[in-house]
Order: sequence, then structure tokens, then C-alpha cells
Amino acid sequence: MTSALVVSNVSKLFGDVAAVDDVSFELGADELLALVGPSGCGKSTLLRMVAGLHRPDTGSIRLAGVTVDDDQICLPPERRRVGLVFQEHALFPHLSVAKNIAFGVGKGTAADARVAEMLAVVGLDDFGDRYPHELSGGERQRVALARALAPEPALMLLDEPFASLDPNLRARVRSDVVSILRSSGTPAVFVTHDQAEALAIGDRIAVMRSGRVVQLDRPVEIFHSPVDRFVAAFMGEADFLPAVTTRADFGPNTLNGVGDDAVVVLRPDDVTFSTDPAGASRVVDAEFRGSTWCYTLRLPSGAEVHATRSHLVHVPIGTPVTAAITDGHHPTILAG
Repeated sequence: MTSALVVSNVSKLFGDVAAVDDVSFELGADELLALVGPSGCGKSTLLRMVAGLHRPDTGSIRLAGVTVDDDQICLPPERRRVGLVFQEHALFPHLSVAKNIAFGVGKGTAADARVAEMLAVVGLDDFGDRYPHELSGGERQRVALARALAPEPALMLLDEPFASLDPNLRARVRSDVVSILRSSGTPAVFVTHDQAEALAIGDRIAVMRSGRVVQLDRPVEIFHSPVDRFVAAFMGEADFLPAVTTRADFGPNTLNGVGDDAVVVLRPDDVTFSTDPAGASRVVDAEFRGSTWCYTLRLPSGAEVHATRSHLVHVPIGTPVTAAITDGHHPTILAG
């Protein structure tokens, strides 16, 4: 089956700065890929090159088997069959919802039917006559999605599409958008700087840093088997302990066969503890997070790690405890 998108050795310079540096990846025909990384890492620039809004300095881009950009060809955005959704919605304020959606499909009976279909797909059947200022942020984002999907694009590109929404609405609209893309079989690339969002959206995740893709893999592998400290820290809370320290604090059986020059990545759910008057560790901080507490433990070596517990488990600061690796958890090991 032809890949929806093939990016080969693509680079983009702005002056002396390499915004995108020799990036290559493929996107499956019905795959959702999350591009994640800190601000300025190149993810939006990469998305805009795929859309045709920026021209790569080197490399090539193929969409649905067709070369749209290389050293000889550069198809304009309107000939690439891509749908674009941005954070700002970019709806025409003087046009109704129906006319916004119809913008890319023209006029006539077939176009009217397509608009009605798209309104139903995004759950806005009765909103066709409304104007953007009469809609909530989530509704406007659904209209933007419907408008992008109406011409039946070969690929959807979404750049921080939920960033302007409040957290509760953001999660709901995100779930709706992903469901719509999956039900329509439309492949998509999401750009986000939100790690939790990337883990929730992507069939695969590409973690970017300084213009390069540092790791490209399934969410579970990105989270539990990061290739380096940057990926481990960026994709979730993490404490890093030298193996020799970890052995001293948690016992050698937790790290059999691991050299002393290794670094152990411990996430808060990897660490558990029990109150113990004779415990060699101590609770030095506690942060209430609603459904959980996140405790900071100072270990016998002096190192500090974090541990999550149920909101029902409230342990006062200063309490002596015995810390352990959570049963069944296997901490990530990185080269020292």
C-alpha cells in the first residue's frame, strides 16, 4: 500500500539556523503521527513544508505516491490535496458555518450535500446558518476540521489545533477529532508540544529536538524505552539516578546485569513506599494533584525521587518510609 507521506532527508535553513535538519520518515495510509518537541525544535516548519507553505532547501516530499517537492518540483499548496487546521481556526468571519465549509468544494447540489455530510460528521447539523462569532471555541475548531475534510484530502495536517481551548474542552474536542479522522480513514500529522496529547493521539510519535527527529516509535516505546535523557525527560516526569546509587537505595536485585556506568530512569509510578519508623528514606515534599499525591522521597544516598500514590494516601512531610521499585515495573536503563 502506498504511504500517505514520505519525507526524505528534508532540511530547512533560516539564515544560519537549521530549523529542520535532515529529517526522514514515512506515514502509513491510515496512520496518525504526532510531531512533538519543545518550542523552536522545527515541528511547525516541517509541517509547513509538507503543506507547501515553505520550500525545503534539500530533500524530497511525496504525498500518496506523488512527488510534490524536490530539487526540481514544487507543487503549490492547492495542488497537494492536504487539509490544514491551525490553532487560530482561520474561519471567515463574514461567512456562515455552511459557507465556510463549502469554501473548498464550490457550489451546487453535490457541494450542498457534502457540506451537510460534514456538518453531521462533526456533530453540528443545526449550525449551518450560524456565524463564527456565535460559536464556542470547540465548535469553531470542529468547523475548521469540517472545512479541511470537505475536499477529501489525502492527508490532514494539524498544527497545535487544540492549544487555544481550556483543558476539559481540549480533551473532548481532541477525542472527537481523532475519532472523525479514524472513521474517515484520513491519515494525519499533528504538531503539539503537549506530551500527554502526543501519547493520546499518535499511532506513532516523532520526538524532535533542534531540527532533528530524535526518536520515532509507538507511544509505549517512546515513554518506556526512550533513546536518551532528553526524550525520557520531555515525554514525562522522570528522575535519573546512577546505577550504583539505585542499587544502594533499592537493592541489587532490581538491576541485575546493569553496569555501574548506567543511568536509571525512574518515573513516579515506578516508585512505591510504605511508612516505616525505621525507614531509611524520608518524605520531603508532597504535591496534591487531585486524583493522586506526588511525593518527593529523599533516599539513603541523598538522591531524591518522586512517587505517586492515591489521593486517599496522605503522608505528612518528614515521615520516615521504606522505598521500593513498584512490582512488575522495569526501569529504563540508559548509557551513562
